[in-house]
This record gives sequence, structure tokens and C-alpha cells, in this order.
Amino acid sequence: MREISLDRLRTLVAIVDRGSFADAARALHLAPPTVSLHIAELEERIGAPLLSRKRGHVRPSATGELLVERARRLLDDAEQALDDVHRQVQGLVGRCRLGASTGAIAHLLPQALDVLRQHHPAIDIQIAVLTSHETLTRLADGTLDIGLVALPQPPVAGLVIKPWRRDPVMAFVPAHWRSPARITPEWLAAQPLILNDATTRLSRLTTEWFATAGHHPAPRIQLNYNDAIKSLVAAGYGAALLPHEATTPSPDKRIVMRPLRPALWRRLGIAHRAGHVERSTQHVLDALWDLRVA
Repeated sequence: MREISLDRLRTLVAIVDRGSFADAARALHLAPPTVSLHIAELEERIGAPLLSRKRGHVRPSATGELLVERARRLLDDAEQALDDVHRQVQGLVGRCRLGASTGAIAHLLPQALDVLRQHHPAIDIQIAVLTSHETLTRLADGTLDIGLVALPQPPVAGLVIKPWRRDPVMAFVPAHWRSPARITPEWLAAQPLILNDATTRLSRLTTEWFATAGHHPAPRIQLNYNDAIKSLVAAGYGAALLPHEATTPSPDKRIVMRPLRPALWRRLGIAHRAGHVERSTQHVLDALWDLRVA
């Protein structure tokens, strides 16, 4: 079955609005025979007359009135769709799907979201809490646009992964403990520990930090939510190793932060698909890059 062209419907509406074929042709910048052909094709497709001439004025038939009513809606919807797409191409509106760990979502993303709210309020940012592996998988299959991932990562075909931040891992220790100015693996391994669970890159980093000094401590509890870990440290349940972003507030006064010896760093990268980047996604990338720390 042949579809009805929007151009033909636009011609029909113009004739009804202006009352004549000639005026419609001028308004649409078409030749009069083209306007007549459009109506003939519509009437052939519908199988009924759409227009009638009375006293030199063209009026719609009952069938024509119904089609004109529906045509106006279709034309308005098509115009709105084109306008919406155009605004998205310009980056004025749009959607960006972003995956990140709870740590990045809690302490880094809010800063970028605040900038985007001020400068690009019509961009809808959808956030998913994911591991780095899950983020890269979803970027590759097209269900995410941007990912914040732990580094290093192996290359992934079709993805761009660039270094973004390098933040120090610090010892978070209950304030009432007697702790040295710099925390070593030897000292910390002898304390009750609250560590990230084994699925995280941070867990692997801290395990290697202990192992290099010959220690393999067993934590009291493992979690994958840094703020919950800090709450337990504040309650005196144990010490933790967590990244500290320079722009985040100081921890609870019941917690002291100590640098590590040897130093340890948490590295994050920004990942997105290679090739064309939609303007709305680029605005989000720009806001994230402003938080870059080498």
C-alpha cells in the first residue's frame, strides 16, 4: 500500500486555508499543475473527492475536512520532530547516558552536574552505578554514552579511553586512635580494616600495596560504598584506604586522613565511543574534563 506524502497533505491544507489552487501554489512556491497533481494523487489514494468548487471558492468535502484535520496534526508533529532533532544536533537539548562507580557519583559528578545545570539545563543526564567492566561493556553495545572507569584498562575496539584524574589514596583512621603521620602497610595491617570489596579496582590496588610489603590482612568487612565505609571509620569500627578528591569536603571530625608510605594513587579515565560525538554528549564531556587532575 502506497503511503501518503506529507507534501501532498501540505498542499491540501494550503488550498483549504487559502480557498484556491492558485493561492496555494503561490504560498508553497509550486507550479499550479503540481498543486493539481498533488490533489489528484491524494484523491486516487483515498478513493473519494476531497475538494469542491462553489462560486469560485474551493471548499473541502466531508472526507476532505476529516483528512485536513488529521493532516494538520501530522504536519505539526513532523515540524515539532524536526525542531526537536535540530535542537539536539545543536546541543540545546538531548540526553546523555553515563556510567560510573559510587565514589565518582558521590564526589565528582555533582560538580559537573552543577555546571551543566547552569549552562545546559535541557540536557537530560541519566546515571547508572556500574563497575568499570560493566561500563565498558555497555559503552561498546551502545547503551551508554560516557563512562568513568578505573585505569588501567585494556584497549576496547570502538572505544576511546583517556586518563582523567589521579587522586591520592589515603588512610582514613578513627581520630581517637594513635596513628603515625604516614601510614605504612606494616602498621595498617595490624589494625582492624574496612576495605572495598574484591570486585573493585581499588581493592586490587590496596591488596597489591599490602602484598608488596609482604602483608595479606583480612578485613573485618568489605563494602562497595565509600560513604558507608567512612561512617564505619567514624564509629571506630576500623581503618580504611580510600581515594581523596582534592575538591571534596574534609571528612567527619571523628576521622583523620593520613598519607601513605609508599604513596598510592587511584587513576580514573573517561571513556566514550570513537567517531561522531553528539553535541549534548560533548557538553557533558567538556564539564567532566574541567575536573581533570593530572
